[in-house]
Amino acid sequence: MKRKDKGQRYAASLLFQYRVMVDGNPGKRRLCEKRVITIRSSDAHAALAEARKCGREAQHSYRNDDGNRVHFEFVGVRELLCLDPECAENEVWYEIVDLMTPMERKNELIPRESQLNAIRNND
Repeated sequence: MKRKDKGQRYAASLLFQYRVMVDGNPGKRRLCEKRVITIRSSDAHAALAEARKCGREAQHSYRNDDGNRVHFEFVGVRELLCLDPECAENEVWYEIVDLMTPMERKNELIPRESQLNAIRNND
């Protein structure tokens, strides 16, 4: 449902990197985080601007246990979706993909419960 007073719901997929400086060298291989956020905005351009702002505000740096400086840096917005009116209120992301025989390959495509991040980390 569209809400004119609060705007439409958008979801943005953000990409961050952890850049660790070891002896002045950041290395080439980086641990990265893909983060999905939701935004209420009047239009897609305003939602994109808000997503970028959220990404920049999340940046920070700290020293790890080895004393190396770690920079958590916003790389950019990977995708921006308008969730209204297609999605239910509890949906925050969707992707339409073309797969060969997904039901027949369910055991390959769907991880075991014990492999789900929240279960694996006892959240």
